[in-house]
Amino acid sequence: MAAAVGAPPQFGRPAPPPQTGWERLSELWRRDERQRYPEETVNIAKSAFTGGVVGWVYGGLPAFYQARRAFIEGSQGELFQNRADAVQSAHRAGLRSFIRYGWRWSWRVAAFVTIFNTVSTGLSVYRNKTTIGNFASAGAFTGALFRMHLGLQGLAGGFVFGTAFGIPAGGLLMMMQKLAGETLQEKRNRERRELYEQKLAEWQSRLSVMNVLGEMEGNTQEGPETEGARESRSD
Repeated sequence: MAAAVGAPPQFGRPAPPPQTGWERLSELWRRDERQRYPEETVNIAKSAFTGGVVGWVYGGLPAFYQARRAFIEGSQGELFQNRADAVQSAHRAGLRSFIRYGWRWSWRVAAFVTIFNTVSTGLSVYRNKTTIGNFASAGAFTGALFRMHLGLQGLAGGFVFGTAFGIPAGGLLMMMQKLAGETLQEKRNRERRELYEQKLAEWQSRLSVMNVLGEMEGNTQEGPETEGARESRSD
């Protein structure tokens, strides 16, 4: 028990918020105490899903109507059991095109949006600020990546297209965040600071309790030792 009096508490001071860009990036893919991913990571996943749905609708609906019209025009001489059978056959032809071409557009749009948001979010987290340059760089990188298989000309075209896409898209996102009162990065920094201050206050409170308990235990042990010394002197 005497060794426990001077022993340090079995818990350390809370770690401060990430200070470097690499620390903030590594935190971007880690879960918190509640097993939740950061809001930026969740937004990347949501935007990928939304992009996939939008791409599917964008590519699938025109293909559906075009295939349906082509089926009707090409089956004028074909015999059907009734009108309902003809309508169902036309719808099936359109549905096949909707799935085929919708999927082609869906995965491309989802991949483009995912890469764009991952790069722009990574730049904002690493630099600890949100700027138009982050979105322009992300758009240029994503556009060049998608067109690099076409050679230098395609690479340059994708670079220009991605930059032209990233600037207005980033401006729109920043405007929406400003209307909310703070950017996503400012909100993240505020939440980090508040969480750190809360953990620090809890740690200091526990430390005070441990010190008080240690002093009480030390006083309790000193009492019998003092009485024993008095008895030995009296003898």
